Amino acid sequence: MIIMGAAGRDFHNFNVYFRDNERYEVVAFTATQIPDIAGRMYPAELAGKLYPNGIPIYPEDQLEELIVKHDIDQAIFAYSDLSHVDIMHKASAVMAAGADFRLMGPNTTMLKSKVPIVAIVAVRTGVGKSQTTRYVSQALIDAGLKVVAIRHPMPYGDLAKQAVQRFATYEDLDIHECTIEEREEYEPHIDRGVIVYAGVDYGRILEEAEKEADVILWDGGNNDFSFYKPDLTITLVDPHRAGHEVLYHPGETNVRLADVVIINKVDTAKPEDVETVRKNVQRINPRAQIIDAASPVTVEDPEMIRGKRVLVVEDGPTLTHGGMGYGAGVVAARQFGAGELVDPRPFAVGSIVETLERFHHLEPLLPAMGYSKKQIDELETTINRSDAEVVLIGTPIDLRKVLKIDKPAVRVRYELEQESGPDLRDIVCSKFAK
Repeated sequence: MIIMGAAGRDFHNFNVYFRDNERYEVVAFTATQIPDIAGRMYPAELAGKLYPNGIPIYPEDQLEELIVKHDIDQAIFAYSDLSHVDIMHKASAVMAAGADFRLMGPNTTMLKSKVPIVAIVAVRTGVGKSQTTRYVSQALIDAGLKVVAIRHPMPYGDLAKQAVQRFATYEDLDIHECTIEEREEYEPHIDRGVIVYAGVDYGRILEEAEKEADVILWDGGNNDFSFYKPDLTITLVDPHRAGHEVLYHPGETNVRLADVVIINKVDTAKPEDVETVRKNVQRINPRAQIIDAASPVTVEDPEMIRGKRVLVVEDGPTLTHGGMGYGAGVVAARQFGAGELVDPRPFAVGSIVETLERFHHLEPLLPAMGYSKKQIDELETTINRSDAEVVLIGTPIDLRKVLKIDKPAVRVRYELEQESGPDLRDIVCSKFAK
């Protein structure tokens, strides 16, 4: 076996299905999407008794070579946010090299919890999960329930040390040397007094979370489906990418599994795109309740933006494998009258140069790439080298806490606002309230 992944679903599938399973030999993982994963080992401490030396992780571009070299029987596809067409290209390459191509679904990968679970997932990265998790967690807290969030994995450091991580304070983020992407996901929960678990071994993580929770909130990553069997599944769809709800994996799976589908960003999308999404959802999952919602942007001081040369810093994953050309920062810059969006390319250094060259679909903006200390430093240098008058921070966290920005900076915020359809708070509370 080879498991194709991106340091998330791949490790989970191994842990719950292949670890200690003598019917299979996992020869390797392959890695893509996330930098600095390939070339490492899945450690023996996590791999189990059958793998005393651990399991090597190779770049995915070596997949076909590895299949031939190791006489591989099956390649398991185990990551997310790819189009159906792209996945079948990979399947064709795997089969031409001589192996079977396999996808693993909920019955073989979802763990059963002793505590009720609400899962918040999406059809693409950058649809609006963050503000939805905040909305749902607050509704449960207001109902008197103890909420614990379990976040989809982002294991960018020492995998053995990151097997089970618990975040209750900002100091915990520093102790675990969290990346910008991790902070973006964990800080909003911590701000609400919600404990967050994440890591690599989601069986052990669940055991720990169950000790503290009345309800567990599965905070999905990319457009993956839940690692745990949910009692309620809420799926976000995006009319700015109309059609993707039936064109991306496993986003379409999430729509088909959904109890509730939220069509987000209806306030900024074209009405015809909203209707396209609605019809697609109704066609493939007629039992789902559909809610229309908006994610209006606000800024601390709009006058700081008006007429100025603005460097917009956006959420990284939304722009990279999420495929969006812009995010909340660009929306806010235009809404509040920025004079010009500064192109970061002339000022970029190191890996930021490579990112901007690779993702050439981007409007003039800067993705908040920060998967390592070195990359965070490169992001900071790029911002400070720019000739912008103002930096507009469109990420879910305040980058001023992580970076030393030597220019005036203003932060964009966005929250979920329901426009129409059944009341989300009522749905959630009626399901879980005591």
